[in-house]
Amino acid sequence: MMLEFSKMHGLGNDFVVIDAVNQAVALSPEQVRRLADRHRGIGCDQLLLVERPGSAQADFRYRIFNADGGEVSQCGNGARCFMRFVHDQGLSDKSELRVETSSGLLLLVLEDDDQVTVNMGEPRLEPRDIPFDAPARAPAYTLDVAGERLEIAAVSMGNPHAVTLVNDVEAAPVARLGPAIEHHPRFPQGVNAGFMQIIDFEHIRLRVFERGAGETLACGSGACAAVVAGRLWDQLAARVKVALRGGVLVVSWAGRGYPVYLTGPATHVFRGRIDI
Repeated sequence: MMLEFSKMHGLGNDFVVIDAVNQAVALSPEQVRRLADRHRGIGCDQLLLVERPGSAQADFRYRIFNADGGEVSQCGNGARCFMRFVHDQGLSDKSELRVETSSGLLLLVLEDDDQVTVNMGEPRLEPRDIPFDAPARAPAYTLDVAGERLEIAAVSMGNPHAVTLVNDVEAAPVARLGPAIEHHPRFPQGVNAGFMQIIDFEHIRLRVFERGAGETLACGSGACAAVVAGRLWDQLAARVKVALRGGVLVVSWAGRGYPVYLTGPATHVFRGRIDI
């Protein structure tokens, strides 16, 4: 099967993006892993498919596969690249798109400065909606992991996140604690692990160990979850700059009952064809 693709990134969180509107695409988990392999394939954190929508409410369907071949529900950096790809490929000239995901509709907006804003929807905080094993919703939970007791926020942005505060994000034990948090039994579907350092009310630094992908240079949904956590803890303002290793995103959240907005760049790297 010969596939045309684009390689893109959002602050270094990199993607293989495939037009499944104009070409037939049916990928097995093994084929996704081969495409994502940085030595034997194209190399990416996630693979994104652009498909025809299943309902009249949406312009496209947006599907996301992690580097391990598993399909997931949400990726904020990927959503921005999705919007940029659709415009670059001439699939749509709309400045606003509604796209279907397995966790609901996303609204994508192409800004005048070529940044993309994603309406990520309302954060889900009830443990059963994350999912997370806890008797009731709370702004913080204790989590015993790898011989340590952490205080975390548990948030779903269409995918599950555990966010913990650290004094210095560069010294945070991401490589050691990230996999242990990802596979913690209290998160039955796994979880993305965020390590947040609060600089002031409007600035944080963040590293994210992503479920099924490992640590990435940036994680859009992780940035959103971190700001939600900081807001729940009364430590952040309604608009926050999030500094990740790959660059800066802006996250806005007015509070409970309102959606989270994520704004940042989307960059095209190259196009190609591969026989898979």
